[in-house]
Amino acid sequence: MSHWAVLALAMAAVCAVVLAIVVLKQRRLPDDDDPSGTPDVLEYMTMMIGVIYAIVLGLAIAAVWEGRGAAEDEVRHESQALHEVSERVRAYPEPVRDRIRADIDAYVVYVVHKEWDYMADHGELSQQGAELFDKIRYSVTDYVPANDQEAQMYQPILDQIAIADDARQGRGGQAGATMPALVWFGLLIGAAVTVGMVFTLQIRRSAPELIVAGLFSALIGFLLFLIWDLDAPFGQGMTAASDAFGNLFPNAK
Repeated sequence: MSHWAVLALAMAAVCAVVLAIVVLKQRRLPDDDDPSGTPDVLEYMTMMIGVIYAIVLGLAIAAVWEGRGAAEDEVRHESQALHEVSERVRAYPEPVRDRIRADIDAYVVYVVHKEWDYMADHGELSQQGAELFDKIRYSVTDYVPANDQEAQMYQPILDQIAIADDARQGRGGQAGATMPALVWFGLLIGAAVTVGMVFTLQIRRSAPELIVAGLFSALIGFLLFLIWDLDAPFGQGMTAASDAFGNLFPNAK
């Protein structure tokens, strides 16, 4: 089942539950029930709870969206640093240059086609990816510069390796879900309370009231799904893309 099909089914289920509760609740009301009798303070409390929960949802969405952007930045920095290494080794002898570039290409292909899925499944970097990266590092550090030009390029290349390693570790830190369980508890309880307060307003079975109640509950379900989807930048549907690697290393596409 596709990612969006799950979302559609979840939203439909939320709407169905809310509407069913509204209809069943209305059937149990006495004939002389007056819907205008809802106390003003109750309407005020319902409005305040909705506003507060909307603020909490907005902050949660902003946090996970910022985390997704940070993950994409780490990917871009890693790919750019490796590209710089691949370009700067042109000053080295052909056998050394070709070996380093081949190691980089092998690492990038593995990251794009294998490690991306591994991060989604395990929430961490793979051991094989670490070994391939170390192979790049050792190919660079084991070579002894033979002239001044190579010596001048040696330290900048090491600096780019360090940048790529730091970005790789940052990518690993973003691989799993980042939203604490306590925050999710608050979001789910808040959703239940916010939707539950709708039932205190004595909603009838008229079409406008049922539509508004259904859309309101579906919107909250969608926003919670969006937070969950963005919470793990490499794990759910709207994942951080590997385009940065593909743009700089065509062989990885």
